[in-house]
Amino acid sequence: MVKKIIGSVLVKNEDRFIEQSIRNIVDFCDHIIVSDNWSTDSTYAILQKLADEYSHLELNRIDDTRESMNLLHPYIGGDYWVFGVDGDEVYDPLGLAEFKEKIIAGEFDQWWVIFGNVLNCTFVDECEGVARGYLALPSRSMTKLYNFSVITAWDGPCGHRLSGGTPCFSEGYDASLRYDIYKSLSWEEAQFRCLHTCFTNRSSLDTITEDDQVVARLNITENQNQSKVQLLRRLVARLLRKPPSSNWKMEKYARGPLVEKEVSDFFDKIDG
Repeated sequence: MVKKIIGSVLVKNEDRFIEQSIRNIVDFCDHIIVSDNWSTDSTYAILQKLADEYSHLELNRIDDTRESMNLLHPYIGGDYWVFGVDGDEVYDPLGLAEFKEKIIAGEFDQWWVIFGNVLNCTFVDECEGVARGYLALPSRSMTKLYNFSVITAWDGPCGHRLSGGTPCFSEGYDASLRYDIYKSLSWEEAQFRCLHTCFTNRSSLDTITEDDQVVARLNITENQNQSKVQLLRRLVARLLRKPPSSNWKMEKYARGPLVEKEVSDFFDKIDG
């Protein structure tokens, strides 16, 4: 069996970048499973247009993010790499084309998960092809590329796809087999690299703060683990137009100096 790459895209209110995000991975992935958690901006309409255009894009609406993991169970144990992509992640399509050749050739078969280079963006100008942000390293890489051929099951509850639970490994493999490409290659050298737009406005519904402060949207795990007091504080903050910021993202993704990179290869001119 020839190796295949399965894209797993989980989104909610991502209408700024979602079209570019998916267009940049359509050639890299043999099949793309998109799970929309009932977006209220124009995200779903964009996804419907893309599903009509690409026959290998499967579009679902899910009530609970946990369902996104269930959709990946049929691939466990097969000759598949599963590529998790969020709506705030824009990958280098030219780099992915070269990287895919290495995956299909089996260059990374000994690894469980691969972490690529990332620029955690505070500013993105798609027209000028410029982005500013924090590089991994010293910030954390958040790419999600898993070798499902080395596991026999993924047990236990998962808050969303590829998060939580316990992977069960085939003999000779374990969770320590992590290939941190970003620790050995610079941003300019990398093929597997991502603009993580976590510190920008990702939706037409996002609130822009009056003092132009960086706001990192709470991630899924933070949302799921909020106490009643935290939920009340979040409601009050929303009424005051002061959206809650993710302390976790600020700690993990905003390390080191701000740098500016030329990123025109990441963006096509999209009509409409």
